[in-house]
Amino acid sequence: MASLSGLCSSSSSFKPKHNRITKLTPLLRKDSLAFSTRSNSNSNLVATHSVAREISADLSKTNNVGFLKKAKQGGLVKDHKALWRRYVDWLYQHKELGLYLDVSRIGFSDEFVAEMEPRFEAAFKAMEELEKGAIANPDEGRMVGHYWLRNAKLAPNSFLRVQIENTLDAVCKFADDVISGKIKPPSSSEGRFTQILSVGIGGSALGPQFVAEALAPDNPPLKIRFIDNTDPAGIDHQIAQLGSELASTLVIVISKSGGTPETRNGLLEVQKAFREAGLDFAKQGIAITQENSLLDNTARIEGWVARFPMFDWVGGRTSEMSAVGLLPAALQGIDIREMLVGASMMDDATRSTVLRNNPAALLALCWYWETDGVGSKDMVVLPYKDSLLLFSRYLQQLVMESLGKEFDLDGNTVNQGISVYGNKGSTDQHAYIQQLREGVHNFFVTFIEVLRDRPPGHDWELEPGVTCGDYLFGMLQGTRSALYANDRESITVTVQEVTPRSVGALIALYERAVGIYASLVNINAYHQPGVEAGKKAAGEVLALQKRVLAVLNEASCKEPVEPLTLEEVADRCHAPEDIEMIYKIIEHMAANDRALIAEGNCGSPHSLKVFLGECNVDELYA
Repeated sequence: MASLSGLCSSSSSFKPKHNRITKLTPLLRKDSLAFSTRSNSNSNLVATHSVAREISADLSKTNNVGFLKKAKQGGLVKDHKALWRRYVDWLYQHKELGLYLDVSRIGFSDEFVAEMEPRFEAAFKAMEELEKGAIANPDEGRMVGHYWLRNAKLAPNSFLRVQIENTLDAVCKFADDVISGKIKPPSSSEGRFTQILSVGIGGSALGPQFVAEALAPDNPPLKIRFIDNTDPAGIDHQIAQLGSELASTLVIVISKSGGTPETRNGLLEVQKAFREAGLDFAKQGIAITQENSLLDNTARIEGWVARFPMFDWVGGRTSEMSAVGLLPAALQGIDIREMLVGASMMDDATRSTVLRNNPAALLALCWYWETDGVGSKDMVVLPYKDSLLLFSRYLQQLVMESLGKEFDLDGNTVNQGISVYGNKGSTDQHAYIQQLREGVHNFFVTFIEVLRDRPPGHDWELEPGVTCGDYLFGMLQGTRSALYANDRESITVTVQEVTPRSVGALIALYERAVGIYASLVNINAYHQPGVEAGKKAAGEVLALQKRVLAVLNEASCKEPVEPLTLEEVADRCHAPEDIEMIYKIIEHMAANDRALIAEGNCGSPHSLKVFLGECNVDELYA
């Protein structure tokens, strides 16, 4: 097997390239928008406030829906000659990446584009300042630096640049040492690591899962499994599937803070499995976390195999190009430097202030048109390639966690967001295309097309002139046409083939589109207060459960045992207002043999009397 050094070694191909964008139409139309916002000044523009806040309050309060409804009165272009002209006129091509973006089946008008000009000017300026190190996440007082990960020279200071470069080098060296057998498990008959068990949730799982599904070779040097939830049965299944290979499994634990409950639970479950198998977890554990977090300190003190940093200025949903995504990918034999090249090349393209030459801006324009700038339609993502199945799940988090916000940057209640769901083609033909074609019109579609069906020399004809891939192509184009014929609009993103470079480009494209759209609607795309509120509420439920257990334990220690009604439990917990939650807690405990029902049944809550079944004299629940 080839050494990973060929995949991770320094290469001239990783130098950010100037993006040469070509279009199929010979010249840009004279009315192409060019927003010149860049400055040649070398002054330090690191700010202590959000650049996005500079968007005019008047823009923020514009009656968007009103002007959009007026602009949409003309309907969609249906004449085939006019539609072809629109297709050619708006087609974006990135020649080096082999990527196309077709927005011709979105019905925005020239008037709408002109109306949006001030918003795009502000959005481009905000993006420029973000990349220079402005505090683009004002609610948490943080810079937003995921763009620096694929071009460290863009980092606002030398300290961050060195951190990024050193981390990438460390990831590549570690992966190379593992694959070559230089780093090996202490007690495996295999003599080398054969499996990866990645423990993480949210952005610490969705990106690595998508990349693994899209890019891992058929026979990777290490196969990967994920524990991405706190579901006991799911955890047990993943560990059971490893079987005796647990002894040759690298466990990657990913948590920015080191205190994410689901990740902590997964770690504790895996450590238990290691103990029961007589294995030393520390000799097979890797931590990816912030420096000096609880997880980092634990890994350091216990002597885990390796530790890699997560950065304060990289959010979970934009962390695929950090150690979070690069380490698992490299261990599977995926060319991570090519992923970074693709992302960097797309970053170059999406810095353009010419709307037609900026694919991320074109996406944001379409999203605004389709959703009236207020999330009025859902985004349906349909990749016509099995290996890209998880792209819609990845985009769900990237788009919905970034854009789903209650307040804008000026404190106005806006309840923004775009709902994202998807399947794959042509499976979707047998799932929900029926509703998309004829049902409620509350969506727009994004088709992801891959031109290369199989590696060269491997295709064959099922019937004269028709291959298996031709059927897939026909399903995509037919679905696109059928939807548009019924006034259902769509975007098509096309790549030549699924490669590390094209996947890196797709990730970077949508990261930038989300950032630009957030600026258009004046929200902070880089925090997640709703997620934090959910975590806090979950903590309160668990705290109430401990009080319930303490009350039931006390009653169970009496002679004779005192079964309690729900009302009595709630009263003794001093939480009569939480009686419904107490009922749900007891129902869950009873289903798992941790509480006994003395009378009644869970279908009739008022009839219930419960106790623990045993007395815990140590009162561990107090």
